[in-house]
Amino acid sequence: QVQLVESGGGSVQAGGSLRLSCAVSVWYSGRVCVAWFRQAPGKEREGVATLDRRGGTNYAASVEGRFAISRDSSENTLYLQMNNLKPEDTAMYYCAAEFGRLCPQNQADFTYWGQGTQVTVSS
Repeated sequence: QVQLVESGGGSVQAGGSLRLSCAVSVWYSGRVCVAWFRQAPGKEREGVATLDRRGGTNYAASVEGRFAISRDSSENTLYLQMNNLKPEDTAMYYCAAEFGRLCPQNQADFTYWGQGTQVTVSS
């Protein structure tokens, strides 16, 4: 059973930084695609960043240059470093994982999800 547990959320002022962590119970090196998503109140869940099995990354335009996704396979942990935070980054952040050769094109195709961690950015 694969379990994902996020941590690191909190409240910060605009311009500040946070680092989210996601502990993954099972990590098949070379076979896993991991990602961060977020959902703001009243809005649909959206993709933030993905990290494929080869280390390739992809970011939403709204966070490009400010956020960085990374992993520590030895610790089975996924990270999201968030810098220069803005009030519009306020949301519940979720990590997700899918095992296979390619990263899913749709968030609905990610099988494993964490419970979420809240990020609140004040102006």
